[in-house]
Amino acid sequence: MSKSGYYLEKKAKQGFRGYPVATLAFYGPTADFASKVAVAVFRTEGGEPEVLERFFSEGADARFDEGIGERVLSVIQSHRVQSVVMTDSIIGCPHEEGVDYPEGTSCPQCPFWAGRDRWTQERIQ
Repeated sequence: MSKSGYYLEKKAKQGFRGYPVATLAFYGPTADFASKVAVAVFRTEGGEPEVLERFFSEGADARFDEGIGERVLSVIQSHRVQSVVMTDSIIGCPHEEGVDYPEGTSCPQCPFWAGRDRWTQERIQ
């Protein structure tokens, strides 16, 4: 595991320590490879994110890519984040519905996720 990945996991395991809170979510074409990480920073409960950054990787898994980890850390540190919440698995396709493909359809580039629950990866259709 990279140094930045270790730091992020450690920070997440500390639990809620106040605001601002950063959320990290991993996305990929399958449940085994993350090609995107989304980082959002929230200043208050129920508020809109102050920051939403997306980082992409084509070759290395984004969860283990040191360069991406450093960029994520930079966002967290520059916004003086007190708490980190992160997914423990890949939670869906890296493409955005309504942006990369039509609303209400499955992503044509990521057939693995078609008809699957994004949290359990089990088939729902």
